Amino acid sequence: MTPADLSTTVLHAVRRAVDEDALRVAMPARVRVERTRPGGRGDYACAVALQLAGPAALPARDVAEILRRRMARTPGIAAVEVTGPGFLNFTLPAARDLGALVHTVREHGTAYGHGDALAGTAVSFVPAEEPRARVVTDTVERLLRAQGAEVGDRAADGEALHVHPVPAADRDLFARLGEDAARWALLRPAPHDRPRHTGNGELLVQREGNPLFRVRYAHARTRALSRNAGQLGFRAAYECAVDAPTLGALLADHPAVLTAAARYREPDRLARHLEAVAAAFSDFHDGAAPLPVGDEKPSAAHRSRLALAEAAGTVLAGGLSLLGISAPEVL
Repeated sequence: MTPADLSTTVLHAVRRAVDEDALRVAMPARVRVERTRPGGRGDYACAVALQLAGPAALPARDVAEILRRRMARTPGIAAVEVTGPGFLNFTLPAARDLGALVHTVREHGTAYGHGDALAGTAVSFVPAEEPRARVVTDTVERLLRAQGAEVGDRAADGEALHVHPVPAADRDLFARLGEDAARWALLRPAPHDRPRHTGNGELLVQREGNPLFRVRYAHARTRALSRNAGQLGFRAAYECAVDAPTLGALLADHPAVLTAAARYREPDRLARHLEAVAAAFSDFHDGAAPLPVGDEKPSAAHRSRLALAEAAGTVLAGGLSLLGISAPEVL
């Protein structure tokens, strides 16, 4: 869960409260979520209840409690508390043991994070003509199936899946950018935002300024490490502790991200998550060499770092696959 994901989750809670007539307020355009200050509770805090208290004609703590109940079981959030005059405080799940996590990713492969969180949910397919709506609908269907939902003509008695993102102005996008870059351009922005980076070919340039390149390059680097390790005569095996808390936390959060992206019909959550994983992997790679250097012999530390790198690559490949985007092993 990133601050942006938490902000979206709070907005969803406000919308539910308004729809259920628990709050009578105008929807805020955005919600600010910040790191908890020293001495505070949880990992993040939000003051939206204080903002809504006046228009709702309710005490801020009552508003906060109304919202808390609607977020209490959100995947990726361990706890939501109301503190002080009406702050919402979010605690995220603690990172799992990294060795067990790497083993789990290796065991499940690119299906890591798939599950049955939405089993019993039935969604029927509604064809979309507008290019962005078609791409978002297709991706949401992938995400729903990955979480156990029944999607297709046989689910006619369930929800009719018909998403309405802001349309893409450029109808020649696929012809100019190709399948992968065009899908990223349409899926990375939140559905209510207008797609950017569609007119100047930025998503085709292989450099750090291109977020799609960063994600795919990180994946390719993990595969190159495995090939190079094979040439040196060793393979990945998590045998000793690796100091990579940020990368480990992001890999542990992957299942919750997939569930939330499916539940809220927001593929951009997954795209943002992949960017964060790619950045954390790059920091890990640059700070702790997974391969021997010079005359070094392969050690348990190298095998363990390689195992973590391969787990990161697996998560990147699986996430890109759900977005309908290829993950080349060489760039």
